Amino acid sequence: MYSEVVSFIQKTFGTTDFLPLHEPRFVGNEKKYVADAIDSTFVSSVGAYVNRFEEDFSVATQQKYTVATVNGTAALHIAMLLVAVEKDTEVLTQALTFVATCNAISYIGAIPHFVDVSKDTLGMCPEKLEEYLADIAEIRNEGCYNKHTGRRISACVPMHTFGHIGDIERIVSICDAYQIPVVEDAAEALGSYKNGKHAGSFGKVAAFSFNGNKIITSGGGGAITTANETLAKKAKHLTTTAKIPHKYKYEHDSIGYNYRMPNLNAALLVAQLEQLPLFLEKKRALAQQYRDFFKAQSLTFITEPKNATSNYWLMALLLENESERDAFLEYTNEHNVMTRPIWQLMNRLSMFSDCPSAPLPNSEFLEARVVNIPSSVIL
Repeated sequence: MYSEVVSFIQKTFGTTDFLPLHEPRFVGNEKKYVADAIDSTFVSSVGAYVNRFEEDFSVATQQKYTVATVNGTAALHIAMLLVAVEKDTEVLTQALTFVATCNAISYIGAIPHFVDVSKDTLGMCPEKLEEYLADIAEIRNEGCYNKHTGRRISACVPMHTFGHIGDIERIVSICDAYQIPVVEDAAEALGSYKNGKHAGSFGKVAAFSFNGNKIITSGGGGAITTANETLAKKAKHLTTTAKIPHKYKYEHDSIGYNYRMPNLNAALLVAQLEQLPLFLEKKRALAQQYRDFFKAQSLTFITEPKNATSNYWLMALLLENESERDAFLEYTNEHNVMTRPIWQLMNRLSMFSDCPSAPLPNSEFLEARVVNIPSSVIL
């Protein structure tokens, strides 16, 4: 069976050479815009392309404000500061996520608190969240607190795994009832929608990533989006070393961060964003090819959730068990087709092993069975 999978993937991508999981495509104005940025001499964090990207990205994501950052982790770090995540508070998130989510929480001195995911969406499970909060949470005048630890629950950070948006509306509704602000980790979800709304437009604020393996890239890069003007202004201030605007003085009014996206990277990203509709079309076409093939092979291809339109950033299979997963990974990687398991659960990592956690049966089930397969745009 695995040989047939390898043959199909190689035939689909038209090569027997090494196939990565996701490689970038530069087919538009990338070289032109980067050269223009170089010629302008504005190659650092001030420049026309930074402004242009922020405007264009707000249109693409249906949000009023965008603040460009140096990477997605920086965007998530600042996003949590915007909703008053503080040291020694708890942040609800998934154990089934990339480590950057928990790293950003830890930068603040906050503590990840793990909630289970849904088997269907790979994202945070609203039923599990609601049941868990009913057991551990209490609302006081100044917010929501964990009854068992005494710490404030300062935010909830659901992640749109592989670009699939789960029941984010219900998660936000539950968190609103407990006075917990929602920060969307939309690092993987550019071009994904739920009930016609773009990823990142459900919570108070969201973070996106443009790492080299994302659907569009600036080599690195990230973005914060929000509908709140006050939060947007604060985000720009904090990412610009908290410098008070002045025609010549250097004054700073709080601890700030050197997190602004360079104009050089923004030039590349503006060109990439122009190609997003094409990339999404091609990604969804590839997903349909995979869906048809794996159905005939009696293998489970993970599809977009109900009422969602996914960007299919990384495409994935759900295998029968851990031993089948390992055999699949071994065979495909030996035959020039890059495949990878889903991330190790965060509570298994030494630095997060003592963090509070709900029971995680669905996360453990998926950890043992999900693999990613080549997902690059085919032109």
